[in-house]
Amino acid sequence: MDIRRDTEGIAHISGCDQREVFYGLGYAHGRDRALQLLLMRILGQGRACELLSADDEMLEIDMFFRRMNWAGRTGKEIQKIPPEAMAVCDAYCSGVNKAIGERKPWECRLLGYRPEPWRIEDILLLSRMLGYLTLSQSQGEMERLLVEMVQAGISEEKLHELFPGILQELDVGLIKKIKLQERIVSPPSLWNTGAPQFMASNNWVVSGERTASGKPILANDPHLEVNRLPNIWYEAVLKTPDRYLMGASIPGLPAVLIGRNPDLAWGATYTFMDATDAWIEYCKDGRYYREPGEWQAFHQRRETIFRKKKTSVEVVFYENEHGVLEGNPYNPGYYLATRWAPADGGAIGLTHILRLWSAETVEEAMSLLGPVESSWSFVLADGAGNIGYQMSGWMPRRREGISGFVPLPGWDRRNDWQGFVDHTDLPRCINPESGIIVTANQNLNELGNANPINIVMGPYRADRIQALLETGGKLTCEDMYKIQYDVYSPQARQFMEILYDCLPDTPAAEILKNWKYNYSADSEGAWLFEAFYQALYREIFGNNGLGKDALGHLKTHTGIFTDFYLNFDRIMMSEASSWFNGRTRGTIYARAAERALSGEPLPWGKSRQVMMRHILFGGRLPRFLGFDRGPLTLIGSRATPHQGQIYESAGRQTTFAPSYRMATDLSTDRIHTNMCGGPSDRRFSRWYVSDLENWKNGRYKQLSPEDTEKHHPFK
Repeated sequence: MDIRRDTEGIAHISGCDQREVFYGLGYAHGRDRALQLLLMRILGQGRACELLSADDEMLEIDMFFRRMNWAGRTGKEIQKIPPEAMAVCDAYCSGVNKAIGERKPWECRLLGYRPEPWRIEDILLLSRMLGYLTLSQSQGEMERLLVEMVQAGISEEKLHELFPGILQELDVGLIKKIKLQERIVSPPSLWNTGAPQFMASNNWVVSGERTASGKPILANDPHLEVNRLPNIWYEAVLKTPDRYLMGASIPGLPAVLIGRNPDLAWGATYTFMDATDAWIEYCKDGRYYREPGEWQAFHQRRETIFRKKKTSVEVVFYENEHGVLEGNPYNPGYYLATRWAPADGGAIGLTHILRLWSAETVEEAMSLLGPVESSWSFVLADGAGNIGYQMSGWMPRRREGISGFVPLPGWDRRNDWQGFVDHTDLPRCINPESGIIVTANQNLNELGNANPINIVMGPYRADRIQALLETGGKLTCEDMYKIQYDVYSPQARQFMEILYDCLPDTPAAEILKNWKYNYSADSEGAWLFEAFYQALYREIFGNNGLGKDALGHLKTHTGIFTDFYLNFDRIMMSEASSWFNGRTRGTIYARAAERALSGEPLPWGKSRQVMMRHILFGGRLPRFLGFDRGPLTLIGSRATPHQGQIYESAGRQTTFAPSYRMATDLSTDRIHTNMCGGPSDRRFSRWYVSDLENWKNGRYKQLSPEDTEKHHPFK
């Protein structure tokens, strides 16, 4: 086995077989990203109070991860992993442990932490974390919002308008009886301790009939935090005498999640499959009621959370077939129990993604990726010219007419899950007549026999990408670059069509009237439109709906408005709505515009400055030491192909934007990429942020399995 770096610092790993090259990938992860993968394991195990900090916020984070219990229940999953996949995983773990044994991160000494060996259990833990944080979590947040709105007295008419078609069997009286517990932890708090957020992404594939080369082109740009160092992704090229695999991996996992081999390319985005349900449990004396007249005992899982220089905390979690209870069943009342479908999985996804090493066709890849436990939208292309799309995920099979969005009585056995939907019934397609497949977290239910999605992001990004691809002539990878940096907003255009006639005769309004819906750094129109958009939110949902305090909490402490703005957009663009409380749309728009246009506009980029903060020391050390970098200017918005979203939580800033960009033409053996960061998490490495200037300036480097003899030793 041999590891070398190319001129961009990317690890090129050569070996005689798959086992050797994945040993090398583990070694590269352990050398370049040991701090990252160790921190993620500490979090996933619920040991942050023990090893990082004993403050109350960290205790809440530990409580969250202990509740999810992803570090537990791994024994049965490990037994499902076939011998060939287990051999690769063992080799990968050996590589990680070899690297950490040679050179532990100096931060471990500072924390007083002696890392345990990396094991197959840790691989499963990370795969579960990545499948849930934070998009599945935000689905649960939205379902929780429904309960809070019912209990706040929001009318059924308004609820059905906000959540159209998914409130079957909504029992307002019963939901008002639920004893809600405090939200355990907000998504931004998780990121600030090193956990990644998979907020959104774009990917697309075009057939050779539309390309200059005559072969398919595939592109992908996952939208995650860019104000974190290191970047979550780690690029690598793996090569044996007869095969290669290259693209983006995640430290801690033996897999290339976005990339290609000689015959096949794949890209992934998250899809908002509803794989999380809540049931209402009627409890007393530590038991829960089940028809016809049975009181059953919960399984009690006891956890001890150790805290640095503080007394440890004992926690009891009450579990049944519906998941973990939010509350104490010894206090009589109605509580929610919540379950995420893939919580105990991981073996299938791990095994099948490893088999992409030898996959040659789109159809073969669809059969491998469809059964993956967590939910993703995969686009695919092969050298024979085929393109395809496959949604993955364990979609619960519910009784007829139930969407999964509304919490239903747990005592009614008809509301239990009835297995999972077969992946061939999930949205999927191969070689569509248009020659184009685009996913951008939009509704894709029309491509399947099942309807896994009940609440989604808006279609704006997908619509814009589709339009650009259709008008692009014979496409090249350079055309993909332009799309990945596109900052035109179809959402803004639709709102402006309504707003235009409501604008006053002022200089600021004139700027907005002449705006071309682009969120470039110098755009004053973008700044003014966003001021209007936020004012419109407050007019409709703050003043007369949710209340100003609740609206402020949702915007600053959850991803609800960040992820699911389409539900609110539909109401804000309606000609009439119960949320208007008798006012006309024109009156509301005019009032929001008056408030928004009263100040002097700024260039959009002036309001989009973020610091890239180190995952352990972020904001705690002097700037001149270089652990934090920036400021970084984010272009784009929620509805542009190049997203650029920023929000605050507890005084901390988080973002999501294209963290990694890739495009590959199947006529070559190259991937064109850039990344917001670099290969290493070592502050004093030359590779700490070595790709950042490429990312900022739209330059793409090349990954190729060729010419490895010209590369440098791996140091």
